[in-house]
Amino acid sequence: MIIHSIQLGDIEVDEKEFIDFPHGLPGFPDEKSFVLLPYQAESPFGYLQSTTQPKLTFLVVDPFIFFKDYEFQLQDDMIQELELVTPEMAQILNIVSVPGKAEDITTNLLAPIVRNTQSNKAIQIILEKTSYTTRHRLFAKGATQPLQTGGE
Repeated sequence: MIIHSIQLGDIEVDEKEFIDFPHGLPGFPDEKSFVLLPYQAESPFGYLQSTTQPKLTFLVVDPFIFFKDYEFQLQDDMIQELELVTPEMAQILNIVSVPGKAEDITTNLLAPIVRNTQSNKAIQIILEKTSYTTRHRLFAKGATQPLQTGGE
């Protein structure tokens, strides 16, 4: 199937690669089907592209590359809904904001995306009672290398 993307162009994707968000995403409740596309080989970044809306593309990142101590507990009902039998079945992604300069790039650690890599079912959750925010800097001021701390 061909997916149309304003940002990435036309991309051929096998429908088996579609990621189902049964609840949509916060702010996009009707957008329930996405595909994860690589940014570059060996990159912690990727694109989460809507399969139906060409304008809806999110830059996402594997947070553990930048925040080694990033952690949170999934509620039992989320684990059941995602059918996560083992922790290894889960992929965690966070949406990235790119305001202009690399040193100003941030990621939203408050609302991780949790995906079952076997079923391709995913949910973006909003964490409660945490110090995580929607704007954790990925790179130190003046640098383009990952921060070595758990955030700001």
